[in-house]
Amino acid sequence: MASSGVNHLSQPCIYGQLASSYAERKSRFMKWLSKLFKSGGSGRGVTSGQHPQFLGDENMVWRVPPRSLDGCPRSDKDKEDLDHAIALSLAEDLKKPKGYGWRSDTDEDLSRSLHDSLNTSSYPPYAPTPYYPSGYRVCGACNQDIGFGNYLGCMGTFFHPECFRCRSCGYPITEHEFSLSGRDAYHKSCFKELTHPKCEVCHQFIPTNGAGLIEYRCHPFWSQKYCPSHEHDNVARCCSCERLESWNARYISLGDGRSLCLECMESAIMDTGDCHSLYHAIRDFFEGMNMKLDQEIPMLLVERQALNEAIVGEKNGHHHLPETRGLCLSEEQTVKSIQVLRRPRLAGQRLVGMRTQPQKLTRKCEVTAILVLYGLPRLLTGAILAHELMHGWLRLKGFRNLSPEVEEGICQVLSYMWLESEVMPGFNKNMASTSSGAASSSSSSSKKGGKSEVEKKLGEFFMHQIAHDVSPAYGGGFRAANAAVNKYGLRITLEHIRLTGSFPL
Repeated sequence: MASSGVNHLSQPCIYGQLASSYAERKSRFMKWLSKLFKSGGSGRGVTSGQHPQFLGDENMVWRVPPRSLDGCPRSDKDKEDLDHAIALSLAEDLKKPKGYGWRSDTDEDLSRSLHDSLNTSSYPPYAPTPYYPSGYRVCGACNQDIGFGNYLGCMGTFFHPECFRCRSCGYPITEHEFSLSGRDAYHKSCFKELTHPKCEVCHQFIPTNGAGLIEYRCHPFWSQKYCPSHEHDNVARCCSCERLESWNARYISLGDGRSLCLECMESAIMDTGDCHSLYHAIRDFFEGMNMKLDQEIPMLLVERQALNEAIVGEKNGHHHLPETRGLCLSEEQTVKSIQVLRRPRLAGQRLVGMRTQPQKLTRKCEVTAILVLYGLPRLLTGAILAHELMHGWLRLKGFRNLSPEVEEGICQVLSYMWLESEVMPGFNKNMASTSSGAASSSSSSSKKGGKSEVEKKLGEFFMHQIAHDVSPAYGGGFRAANAAVNKYGLRITLEHIRLTGSFPL
């Protein structure tokens, strides 16, 4: 073991081509160090008890000079010479071709110790950054290396051609043009399928108008979108729900110019027998609201032509044009009513088996009869019956010379209230109902014992029609009458109408 007066240094950092050249250069460097130390420390030597320090190979033996006795640092001249020697050595290394240099661990230790001994300034540690060669790319979809193969560039990101896919269908986008929504890419056809509205009648994309804008019509309740041209090209419209006939769902022709969609057809009233049970249920509804009818008013189910003929012969009443679906007669007339032994059957898209029979209506009271158009859904037929039955009640109770807004408005309120009782179970608005009246109404809520979701939706539509009617008598009158009933109740509102001929404010 070396004595305490000997410093142990690591090998310096030496670059060389071969092992022999490395030893040769190290020998040359060590000779220079020996000369430097001898000139800087003349008169000082190794004590007799010290052993030489071996540096590097076995054939290279050098005595390491001791530190100065006074412990002071070497002169500036010595430091300058040492720096010059290191610089020359590094300069020779830089002249070597790249790839021939090598470094050992002891070289790095010696380099570090030399810098520490010379009190050189420290530098922050070197943090290598990833090196990507020219042409190196990463796919933005699969995050895998693209390398030097084919690629696509979009939105500042690179993709493998097979990774650049449509957000909608999932297939690769190979066209030169495509659509973007945010950072999602689509085939143009897929994007149009997602965003461009389609006509619900012809199932084609709705065309643009002359200004390049997409123009279409939309039903306010059903939100059915269709091309404007279908309003004039004789497309069938359901006489009940007002929806246009789709090209993949044919409507039923009722034979009098009217058509009925399949949903409305499910609950349509087609004969007088079915209508009578509904009529009695609505009379029970009136009785449950303390509005009992003391006289039996005849009720007939009629065709469109018969109803129109009856309207011509009727002197009283305000009729909702262009389509009237019910009538409260006060004149004596002969009317063709529908008498059917069995429900008509479908033959293709038409009803067959319908029979009519002339019937003489004689006036026995202020009201001759109530006529209702056949072929309408149960809830719409019931709403019409409630409206016409209220006309009869007003006449039988002595309400005279009412304005169309007042008479039609209060009749529409009764129609709306009956629909509410059917569509919204538990409805109890302004009703002092008896148990028998409630039971009778609920027992006949549907021919099959219960209303489907389709029928309930139809009921909501009929209520929407009443509430949003634009006519002054039916629409404006309903809104005024409904506001009075909501504020004062039905009984007080009717009494105010009897005394003043107007709604209470």
